Amino acid sequence: MKTSGLRQVVGPVGWGVGTTLVLSVLILVGSRNLAHFDAALVGYTFSVLFATFGLTYRYAMWLQRPPTAMYWRRGWQAFFRRGWRRQNAGVWVRRVGTDLLANRFIFARGRLRGLTHMLIMWGCLIAVAITFPLVFGWLHFRPVPGDLSLYEAVSFGFPAFRFPHDSVMAFVLFHGLVWSSFLVIAGVMLAMRRRMREEGAAAVQRFAEDFMPLILLFAVSLTGLMLTASYTWMKGYAYTFIAILHAITVIGTFLWLPFGKFFHIFQRPAQLGVSFYKDIGRTQELAHCRRCGHAFSSRMHIEDLIEVERQLGFQYDIPGDDAHYQWICPRCRRTSLAMAQGALWRGKRGGAPLAHGRPLPMPVHANPARGQGPLGAEDADNFFP
Repeated sequence: MKTSGLRQVVGPVGWGVGTTLVLSVLILVGSRNLAHFDAALVGYTFSVLFATFGLTYRYAMWLQRPPTAMYWRRGWQAFFRRGWRRQNAGVWVRRVGTDLLANRFIFARGRLRGLTHMLIMWGCLIAVAITFPLVFGWLHFRPVPGDLSLYEAVSFGFPAFRFPHDSVMAFVLFHGLVWSSFLVIAGVMLAMRRRMREEGAAAVQRFAEDFMPLILLFAVSLTGLMLTASYTWMKGYAYTFIAILHAITVIGTFLWLPFGKFFHIFQRPAQLGVSFYKDIGRTQELAHCRRCGHAFSSRMHIEDLIEVERQLGFQYDIPGDDAHYQWICPRCRRTSLAMAQGALWRGKRGGAPLAHGRPLPMPVHANPARGQGPLGAEDADNFFP
């Protein structure tokens, strides 16, 4: 048992160390052997390296879980399936735009909730796109020799582009973190409003999972704006203290990143593989209920689900040839439970038997409950009251 557990850890540790080393090499190369690396930012760099190891380790451990491993393997098989590759490439671009970048699945739950998620997400993405290259020494700006009215952006040691220091472009670039802070703070305020006013959210919220991420984002954004206010309008008043406070909030956020709710940022893209898995399942043979004979899901999905349950140690086999509880459709499961309870109430034992020969009728509910929770057509098809 201990040997098996050790093997499960060794692989993720190796991936974590390898990814961290690759990033370290990129920092050395991109900063031209640390020639353009700012030593004052070394704390940020080490916190990012720690977060890289932690995120990679946790992601590798997550991929070892039987359900995740099954979806991961099937998702790649579905994406590279012969005859579907060109179509899948176009679908992948569309789904990245709608599901990840435009947050369609969040807006489906509510416009204000979607706006909240959009503000926080894009504020963080803009901040990361600006901060990481600067911290790693991959990007820096310098005056153009012979023309001090121009700035030159240098990426990985190579001149990229020039722009006037008093231009709109310069104003936007040099205040990019200010704009991202405004976006994040607005999103955090909307999120806090929902946490405090919606009873459904308040009933299940936890400090570490729901409030801590918002507090960290707010602290990073606010202290960053305080730095801008200090050197812009206050002649550098308390700049050193604010810089240290900002560094503490940023480094703390990166150290906490692999262990908190922000980990779902790296899990979410894997959901695209699940969508391709479902696309393939719709075109293949359907699974038919062993009780009523009606189709209710793809056969591939049911067989994979049975395999995953057995890997997890769950035994839901039913006496009979190739009989398993997963071969029973959701409606018949509810009916079987009700019939078993009715039989016990009448003083008998045992539940509803499986159909042998003539299939039993599919139960029909008086209240289909459509529109009470599903977000789309797929949810409606799989919603059984």
